[in-house]
Amino acid sequence: MAFLSLSAAACSSGSDEGGDKGVVASEVCGGFAKGVPSGAALEVVMGAERFTSDLSEPDKALDALREAALIDQSSKSGKPRMQGIPFCWLLSAEDGERALRVALREESGVPDRDARFGDSVTYFSTGGRAYASDSLASVFFTCRIKAPAHEIVIATKLEGPDGSGTPQKDARAHLITIANAAARHVAAELGCQDPRLVEGVPVES
Repeated sequence: MAFLSLSAAACSSGSDEGGDKGVVASEVCGGFAKGVPSGAALEVVMGAERFTSDLSEPDKALDALREAALIDQSSKSGKPRMQGIPFCWLLSAEDGERALRVALREESGVPDRDARFGDSVTYFSTGGRAYASDSLASVFFTCRIKAPAHEIVIATKLEGPDGSGTPQKDARAHLITIANAAARHVAAELGCQDPRLVEGVPVES
């Protein structure tokens, strides 16, 4: 598993910023990528150890989801739902060119597994549905918040840079690990009950 080799790389990169620009993986966007699996995956995907996140709007995304949960789902039929808000938008601090974006949005439900995707995506076991392609990853999960809020379905949508120099199987595992870590962070911030989001690296399903 590629993450075994990533562990050493993650441990060797310190969190002291010194005079360098940007922050390390464990500090971006509320610290959702703390720990070896997600932090190391982020470094591999971005080809960098430091990042800037000026375009991120984590508080706005979370507040929008809290507001969405206050509305009864049955009253939203045919009406617009909360659209994607960039929970975390990262640029490589080294060159400012490679970018990764994690957006949150409200969905009407968890999508079914679609056989038409074929080998273009890999499905993983976390949340209600999760899959990744070579530069995209999505994690859908149900968030049950205490009354007066209502149950909502949240989609965590990741768009990564093209090509990380790793085999396809590993690249998709890296992307879904980052997306899942973001989803877990969001679920914890919202107080979602039993979102069924696994720890660490999701397994293929």
